[in-house]
Amino acid sequence: MTLDVTNDASAAEPFTVEVVRSKRRKRTVGAQLVGGVLRVTVPSWMSRSEEDHWVETMSRRYRRSQFTERIDLTERAHLLARRYDLKHPTEVRWGGEMRSRWGSCTPATGTIRISDRLARLPGWVLDYVLVHELAHLSVANHSPAFWELTHRYPKAERAIGYLMAKSLDDPEDDDLDVAADVETGTLAETDGI
Repeated sequence: MTLDVTNDASAAEPFTVEVVRSKRRKRTVGAQLVGGVLRVTVPSWMSRSEEDHWVETMSRRYRRSQFTERIDLTERAHLLARRYDLKHPTEVRWGGEMRSRWGSCTPATGTIRISDRLARLPGWVLDYVLVHELAHLSVANHSPAFWELTHRYPKAERAIGYLMAKSLDDPEDDDLDVAADVETGTLAETDGI
């Protein structure tokens, strides 16, 4: 089965989806983008409605990745750390598995993960989440000292309001990982915003 998937207008190019039914796959769905074709592999026993669900889920995930590839999170985080006099992270990466948080920080390792959902939001919102997580490198909790650091970013209050509103109406909050378990559909949640 092959179908065209129309991407968001700001995405690079649409891709074609090809569904492969596999007798070897028992519980998982896989997807791989090769050239302009997204090959979604599903178990052969899967119903048409389940297949449609997974094609949409995987297509949405790959459309998201087209946004994240355009943003250098590490460079952006270091720029914000310099601009607002915050500690620099050791690693910054996109977190596609983040379904209930906008970002997370592990102060012990200096690692920051940012939800790939932010890649399609305004840049000032992404910058706020980065500043929020950078502040956690100095203050692990949400104490007044933490908020003092976070509010060095001039659009902090505006971004907080935007994210609160977006959290209430985001239809893509049900995304699952590329190698999702079709029986349980569960993923571990992470700490953060």
